[in-house]
Amino acid sequence: MSVALVAGFMTLLDISIVNVALPSIRAYLNLGSGELQWVLSGYALTFGLLLVPAGRYGDARGRRNVFIFGVALFTLASAAAGLATSALWLVVARLVQGAAGGIVNPQVSGLIQELFEPAERGRPFGLLGATIGVSTAVGPLLGGLLIQVFGTAEGWRWIFYINVPIGLVAIALAARWIPARARKERETLDPVGVTLLGVGVFLLLLPLVQEREWSGPAKWLLLVPAAAVLAGFWAWERRFSRHAPSVIDLELFRVRSYSLGTLVGVLYFGGFTSIFFTYTLFLQNGLHYSALQAGLAITPFALGSAVTSALGGRKVSETGRTLVVAGLVTVAAGLAGTILALTLVSGSAAGWATVLPLLVAGLGSGLVISPNQTITLSEVPVRRAGSAAAVLQTGQRIGTAVGIAGVGAVFFNRLDHHQGDWGLAFRTSLAVTIAFVGAALIAAVADVRAGRVDDRVCAEDS
Repeated sequence: MSVALVAGFMTLLDISIVNVALPSIRAYLNLGSGELQWVLSGYALTFGLLLVPAGRYGDARGRRNVFIFGVALFTLASAAAGLATSALWLVVARLVQGAAGGIVNPQVSGLIQELFEPAERGRPFGLLGATIGVSTAVGPLLGGLLIQVFGTAEGWRWIFYINVPIGLVAIALAARWIPARARKERETLDPVGVTLLGVGVFLLLLPLVQEREWSGPAKWLLLVPAAAVLAGFWAWERRFSRHAPSVIDLELFRVRSYSLGTLVGVLYFGGFTSIFFTYTLFLQNGLHYSALQAGLAITPFALGSAVTSALGGRKVSETGRTLVVAGLVTVAAGLAGTILALTLVSGSAAGWATVLPLLVAGLGSGLVISPNQTITLSEVPVRRAGSAAAVLQTGQRIGTAVGIAGVGAVFFNRLDHHQGDWGLAFRTSLAVTIAFVGAALIAAVADVRAGRVDDRVCAEDS
């Protein structure tokens, strides 16, 4: 479990750690805005594309070797990114890094399902939730620290180099500690379904990750073929599943805990990850914080999330989705407090004014991510654990892309229309983030209420 979580942390960290290094990378490699966008968003794009196929492959062929291959590929790609001498080199390395991250992560969730009994899964899923929350939030701090130590010219390279020794140790220990699982028969991998899903997700994510780079509304026309391809995928899966295991078990969406839990994940990640994108821009460009200072300002959220994630994992079996509801309410309250603090305090002290409300938001976040994942996967058969977890994570990646595109558009729109007022732009973007959290809250409350109705019906039948 330790090896799996370290590898998961490493791959998720690279989603956010690059943000604070973008000015240094741009200056040293002379990147244009489009190339810079691909360094940042290309990782998320290939990460999302590989999640479901890799999860299905791990289900069918065993997870240890897939996990080791993914970590090895991620380690090589990290070394290549650190050695980059041109924009194209770095962009390709980041695309491979993202693909490797998409291979590794569904194996982590699948291993938890496979190696722990249902009653025992709360704690490891709590640790996984802490890993997700902390890796996303602590990325800017670690990136700022590395740039501070190694300087702006070389510090960005160490953001990638740091993965190499960790990856090598993870490979060695995974081969030693993660048990191999023999399979009596080889399951089909449904190549047609994999292809349709990959094309559909690509067409869906591309205009989102390129939202700032591609001006004009024409990019959104890609959503039409995306919907058509995904509809074709759905029809194919229904037909294929009649005689063989499909990429995604569509019957899982008939399970309320899985379908509503996936929706909660999509909506919450739409707001959750956009916070760090806009806050980093506000601190570094608006308040002229250094990379390290910006990272430190975000740390309270990471600390709060780390504290409650493990606790939430242990308590979720007792409280159910009610714990997720409490967490979402706390996140919304913390973000509303952040808006209030920034309204009352301006200038360089604004970062300090947000410490307490961001800590509150982080405490709430820890009660959302890991408990929601535990409940969502609680009724999933072990043989479909990898692909089911991958669908959940793909939804989270799509939510992330939608959130960053939507919240980012509001942020830059306010910035352009109010003469560069960074504070107003960030406060407005936080209001949109709260709307995402509120939508997730509605889905979670719907699950709680439906569960109470089911319990009442069962009691009356008894």
